[in-house]
Amino acid sequence: MTTLSLLSSSDIQLSLSEWVKHQRKLCKYSRDELSNKSTVPASTIRRFETTGQISLRQFLLLWQCVDNLDRINNLTKPNTTTSTPTSIKDVLSQ
Repeated sequence: MTTLSLLSSSDIQLSLSEWVKHQRKLCKYSRDELSNKSTVPASTIRRFETTGQISLRQFLLLWQCVDNLDRINNLTKPNTTTSTPTSIKDVLSQ
């Protein structure tokens, strides 16, 4: 069963851009330094950090400079956690 979310794709894009920007600053990279490391133009990094707009390929190039791509890849794996209980009986059985 799919759960309803009030988040839009734009909300997620901005959240991801804020996270990458935060990581960039933790790594002490300027936009130009990150551009050199990632091959993503600094102007694209600036646009991404302000609007959340970027291609998937460029996003992954940035991500691999500030974090491990395994974290993104793990999102494609089946969820092995138990389902959310829907009744008291479910809670007690777990």
